[in-house]
Amino acid sequence: MNYSLLSKEISYALRHAPWEYELELDNEGWVEIRQLLTGLQLNEHWKSVKETDLVNMIEVADKKRHEILNGRIRAIYGHSIPQKIIKTAATPPSFLYHGTARHLVEQIFNDGLLPMERQYVHLSVDINTANLVGKRKDTTPVLLKIQAEKASIEGVRFYQGNNIVWLADFVPSRFISII
Repeated sequence: MNYSLLSKEISYALRHAPWEYELELDNEGWVEIRQLLTGLQLNEHWKSVKETDLVNMIEVADKKRHEILNGRIRAIYGHSIPQKIIKTAATPPSFLYHGTARHLVEQIFNDGLLPMERQYVHLSVDINTANLVGKRKDTTPVLLKIQAEKASIEGVRFYQGNNIVWLADFVPSRFISII
């Protein structure tokens, strides 16, 4: 079983197009594992996928994008579906980072960091991860430092995605600087 391909398929199903797999996500993005397996198995390529494959996929993943609990599975972050996935606010580290394309910097300093096509702004706990993310849009991205602790104290809500990704509804520009 190619767990990398399975992870991409499940990410697409849970983050971007649950209706294509006949899935009904709850308000926190959870879906019954049985329902996901039924949706996946509609495609001949995924006919043999079992719950143990999902567990193994999560265990071997470098990036923790999914979680399983009580017979349900969800994508932890990255949603673009119209239904807002509800997250629990948490206290962020003092600083978080965001890699972005050079042509977006002026807009960010005018409008703040916005979620764009996603439900939340994605932030990283380290500069290297932010740089890798930024390189998806620009070969030499601009790295931004977010005063997350200060922003949180002043009312910006942050949510922990996993051990390297944090989420926010919006980050005002006054908490952002260029590294």
